[in-house]
Amino acid sequence: MKTDLELKKDILAELAYEPSVNAADIGVSVNEGIVLLNGSVSSYVAKLVAVRAAKRVAGVKGVADEVVVDLPDSSRRTDDEIAADAAKSIDWLIEVPTGAVTAMVRNGWLTLEGVVEWAHQKIAAEEAVQRLPGVIGISNLIIIRPKQASSDVSAAIKAAFERHALLDAEKITVETSGNKVVLRGVLDNCIEREEAERAARSAPGVSEVENHIVIHIW
Repeated sequence: MKTDLELKKDILAELAYEPSVNAADIGVSVNEGIVLLNGSVSSYVAKLVAVRAAKRVAGVKGVADEVVVDLPDSSRRTDDEIAADAAKSIDWLIEVPTGAVTAMVRNGWLTLEGVVEWAHQKIAAEEAVQRLPGVIGISNLIIIRPKQASSDVSAAIKAAFERHALLDAEKITVETSGNKVVLRGVLDNCIEREEAERAARSAPGVSEVENHIVIHIW
């Protein structure tokens, strides 16, 4: 079992290993396996990369993200410019119906709203705007409203887990109730936990996922 100090050292090493992040800009503290990241970075992408790097470390049970995006003057843009680029990026997505998602921007913070049928459409819309210059944060308020529930959601999700290179399907149980899915089990790190949830959200007819998977204490 790793101590909090050992986890902190591993996280700092993982941040230093990331070429797109200046590890000196990120503060790290650990309390009983829960990681707090703070500090400031020069782009929203760098913030996402830093959080994902911490989640990759074995033994990390959760990550609290308090990293602030402090854009350099050269990267600052008006809200109108960001909103226009966001709209174009979403319109280019094949999987998202035209007009289903709208983007609003206030002081660099981008908010997505709308209604889609599939969880992967909601995820795709957010991923399409993450790298836009000038963005300091994203709120994804898109609603998932499936037309109908799949007749065997649980089997579809289990099959997806078995196909996934990072997941051990035997370690995860799937409970379903209509359009809602509940995941339980024990996995090795936060990235696996996120991948399990992502796979579940992509199943036909799923509108809500409760992720109760816990992280193995090393």
